[in-house]
Amino acid sequence: MDREHDVIVVGAGPAGAMTATILAQQNYDVLLLDRNGFPRDKVCGDGIPAGAFERLYRLGMQEKFEEALLRGEMYEIHKMSLVFPKGRSIVADFNYAENATHSYVMPRLYFDAVIQEHAVDSGAQFQVAAVKEPLIENGRIVGVNAQVNGSVKPIRSKVVVGADGVTSVIARNLRPKQEQHKDKHRAIALRAYINDIEIHPGEVEFFLYEKILPGYAWIFPMGEEEANIGLGMRLDIFRKIHGDLKTMLRSFLDLPMIKKRLKRGGELEEIRSWQLSFGSQGHVQHAFNGALLVGDAGGFINPITGGGIHNALISSELAAQTINEAFNAGDTSLSQLKIYEKRTHDAMWKSMQRSYLMQRLMIRFPGLVEFLIGRAQTNKGLVQIFLDKL
Repeated sequence: MDREHDVIVVGAGPAGAMTATILAQQNYDVLLLDRNGFPRDKVCGDGIPAGAFERLYRLGMQEKFEEALLRGEMYEIHKMSLVFPKGRSIVADFNYAENATHSYVMPRLYFDAVIQEHAVDSGAQFQVAAVKEPLIENGRIVGVNAQVNGSVKPIRSKVVVGADGVTSVIARNLRPKQEQHKDKHRAIALRAYINDIEIHPGEVEFFLYEKILPGYAWIFPMGEEEANIGLGMRLDIFRKIHGDLKTMLRSFLDLPMIKKRLKRGGELEEIRSWQLSFGSQGHVQHAFNGALLVGDAGGFINPITGGGIHNALISSELAAQTINEAFNAGDTSLSQLKIYEKRTHDAMWKSMQRSYLMQRLMIRFPGLVEFLIGRAQTNKGLVQIFLDKL
């Protein structure tokens, strides 16, 4: 760790571990840092779409996930339902093609550990370390200052990748204050686990109702009578109503259509909240002089579903491509790395704007949204947002 590395990746969640995997497989010297060892929990809805697994399988992880499936760490899902404020619902089958990759509910305790392990198997070095700040010399990011084994020390690299989540210390130190995410482009959510609920086998459920719009509640099954359950809503509206997430979740469980499904009263475990930053805010910087931001640190979360894993993996691929090109050009400055911002914009911006528009319609015209999404029984475009961005 005393040498200068090619790349330091800060954060070993899906975005960071995938970035490290790709670059390590290209024979770069990659140091992957995380403040926690693995396995470790990460608060999330735990729904992983098929598109995410397809990207991971291309990097050689299929066998590891098949082993996780045999261990009972993954629950296959093959349909979803949307329940509207007036009780109307639609159900959409995923209609997997033969030999197609499937979607799963997989607790992040297991999911993240598989990807982190694969990064190490691919050649990345992993170290438990709490990164305090980027190391900056003459306006250029040249590494990080990190606490390792009780003492803070500088660790140098040619490029730093910030993959340390929505509260990213890398983003906070590099982005101008005026570019930080505004509350209308952020959300707050609460997740819990429940083991006494009647599930709909193989079906993830989304509940849209007026008290939480433009957010939603969810039930994602994990096994017999087990589910990840939670809710989330836009942060500015949550602050305006002075909401309390635990009270809101209990109110959701008290809805007649949910209450009748509880076997023993609905005891909740591992209740945790977190915030999210949407990819719908324009002019947000993701590239710097010697650094890039990926995943939640970059703010690539879908503004209608709160799903971030698929977009995180897309950003990781684009970051690794950009870094590889920068090394080949012998230039890791902002002028070379800035192409990453165009690539992420081209890959995700249109989808983010479409989802943000739907979110705004939910606030102002919930009845219209119910009508439009109801049409998805014949026009699958709106439902596809949920399928792709769990």
